[in-house]
Amino acid sequence: MSKPTDPFALELTPELIIRAYQSGIFPMAEDAQSTELFWVSPERRGIIPLDGYHLSRSLRKTLRSHSYQIRVDTDFAAVIEGCATAGTDRQSTWINDDIRQLYGALFDRGVAHTVEVWDGEALVGGLYGLSIGAAFFGESMFHRKTDCSKIAMAHLLERLSAGGYQLLDTQFITDHLRTFGAIEIPRADYEQRLAMAIGSVADYGAIERASR
Repeated sequence: MSKPTDPFALELTPELIIRAYQSGIFPMAEDAQSTELFWVSPERRGIIPLDGYHLSRSLRKTLRSHSYQIRVDTDFAAVIEGCATAGTDRQSTWINDDIRQLYGALFDRGVAHTVEVWDGEALVGGLYGLSIGAAFFGESMFHRKTDCSKIAMAHLLERLSAGGYQLLDTQFITDHLRTFGAIEIPRADYEQRLAMAIGSVADYGAIERASR
């Protein structure tokens, strides 16, 4: 992971976060207890091509048969809490108090969004990210029941495709993301795709309007 010299030596604000993403840079903390953030711009960037993503046969079966409810943007605080909590799938987290506050403010402004998987009144999985132009920047996901983060990701992919998005940035690549067709591309290629996407328009809520 690279730690470039901080090009934004200013007070952290939601506006600054947006500018950073538009420049191909994003913030992280060393761990949940850290009081500092650093800026990251990987040499190779993870993306999931929205014109060629993959859903496994087993996941398609799960999507047809599960009884969970999918909601969006109803409980950002609970989603980021789930993502920030260490569990069986991770021993630590990079989401500190500053991240929670800044991205909560971005959610209030309609820039950050969630996909949530509910089992009755229990939140059992989900993800969050930022929507800028026709780019969606996936930040983190979690699950408390089997396959619930995969269900959330599958819904996100469908939603972004329906909304006319051009870029799904995953920042880095994991085995979990590879199952959806995630690839790594050089920074220069990413920056070209980013410029085109943030200069375009997409609609995170298009899938609901289409079903009415």
